[in-house]
Amino acid sequence: VPSAVVFARSRHGTVRRCNMAQSTSLRGAEAGAPAPLTPADNPARAAELEVEVEHLRKALVSRDVIGQAKGILMERFKATADEAFGLLVQASQNRNVRVADLAVELAETGEWLGPVPG
Repeated sequence: VPSAVVFARSRHGTVRRCNMAQSTSLRGAEAGAPAPLTPADNPARAAELEVEVEHLRKALVSRDVIGQAKGILMERFKATADEAFGLLVQASQNRNVRVADLAVELAETGEWLGPVPG
């Protein structure tokens, strides 16, 4: 199926997800290249990859909101990006809360209960 998404194993044993319509390396399968893998070929690995993709999606969201919080702190305290991130980390440790959760709180409310640069 030309538009199918499959898992393919490289000659080094690496498994990766490929779109058959976009992959030129998979088109040569009949010329002796390894056959494409499907999730049914290795369900445990497919499940691991699904979990990894979900974690990466969450990381992208966290990164965005942390950037927003850094921007707020930079503007409010005339701080550099590193100083603003340091304030987030310090507040995170003081309150025993994840940096991303503090960032969401700051971005949503505008309230900063963390340290003030001196």
